[in-house]
Amino acid sequence: MSAEAPAPAAWIEHPLRRSIANEVHARPFELLPPPMRASHLALATGEQAVGADLRHMEALCARFGVEPPAEGAIYFTADFGAFRLRWERHTEFSTYTLYRFDAFDAPFATTALDLCPADWLAELPGQLLVAVHVALDNVRRDADALSDIFTGHPINGSTVVAGRAQVFTDFHIHQDGFGRILIYDQGLTHGQAGRLTQRLLEIETYRILALLAFPLARKLGPDLTRMTEELSAIMSGLAGPEGDEADRELLGWLSALAARAEHLGATHNYRFTAAKAYGALVDRRIEELNEARIVGMQSLGGFLNRRFWPALQTCESAAKRHSDLTKHITRAGSLLRTRVDIALEEKNRDLLKSMNKRAELQLRLQETVEGLSVVAISYYCLGLLGYLAKGLKAAGLHIDSDLTVLFGVPVVLGLVVVGVRRLKKAVVKGH
Repeated sequence: MSAEAPAPAAWIEHPLRRSIANEVHARPFELLPPPMRASHLALATGEQAVGADLRHMEALCARFGVEPPAEGAIYFTADFGAFRLRWERHTEFSTYTLYRFDAFDAPFATTALDLCPADWLAELPGQLLVAVHVALDNVRRDADALSDIFTGHPINGSTVVAGRAQVFTDFHIHQDGFGRILIYDQGLTHGQAGRLTQRLLEIETYRILALLAFPLARKLGPDLTRMTEELSAIMSGLAGPEGDEADRELLGWLSALAARAEHLGATHNYRFTAAKAYGALVDRRIEELNEARIVGMQSLGGFLNRRFWPALQTCESAAKRHSDLTKHITRAGSLLRTRVDIALEEKNRDLLKSMNKRAELQLRLQETVEGLSVVAISYYCLGLLGYLAKGLKAAGLHIDSDLTVLFGVPVVLGLVVVGVRRLKKAVVKGH
């Protein structure tokens, strides 16, 4: 019989295991029975403002005697009596969705926001990006009623959830500052209603967040055109005559252009990258709706294909143009560095030739001085030998001083040559 397997508690658990496993349950869909009205707000808070929205939620919970969210929470939902509130913290924005479940005739005459303290709403941290009201009921409305609800704007609509609901919106901001989404319930379960509502709100939120890059892309276009023209002029200069002054001017020009390109990248790359990510989320949510067209109406996906995606492609085009420009600047810098390196190598070659010639001349001069030194030292040594011979002759020795000097010449020369060479070797070895 095999040994019993150890319990999970017997192993050392990775500190991130449970948080990663629970991530898929972090933001569950709401269960929404009709009739239902929701008000959704998305506010840009930035990545550095973590905690401000959490403190604001704690203040609302304290006012209503509701258990507050845990410290460090990024998701919270609670029932506040007359309304339910759902709060989510994202990377650069926070969302607040309020729900009410009482009956209504006019979908947007009163809203879920009416039940929330106005002073608390006025002090929400961040800048408002998205504001939309949603109404869900099972009342079928004709074209005139829909036109009145959306104040005459062209309406986009489609059948979703395998025919169990129809969705209508105009993608406009109305006089109250909110967009409007109307859902006609044709047999949704409460879970399906929650998922559908969440997807529609996410489409609206991510659509706006993605298009934050659009004004930047339009503004960046002329700058990229001017910088491309400057780079073309620099490349023409690289094809021109070489010279220290010309290379120095081109290098300064190219360095300034590279600095401007890097500044634009540091300023806009995050926004363009985020736009691509948000656009992918919008596309996924549209696919999840699995729309079927309503005769005489443009679907939500069809509207976004004609308006949203071209704007997003403009952002992607601007990001690609900037990326290509940066690559071309880098390539131009490499070419200019190669040109400067070649010129520098030529100068080094000429310098080495000059140094070799100078060393050769110095060697010849040294050999000349060495020969003169041997002659001079030998001359003085022979003079001393002559004086020595004369002195010995005067002392009574039979020595011919002239013959002594004559026979001493080769001996003295040989000794001086050997001595000078040994001295030279000693000096060189010491260095």
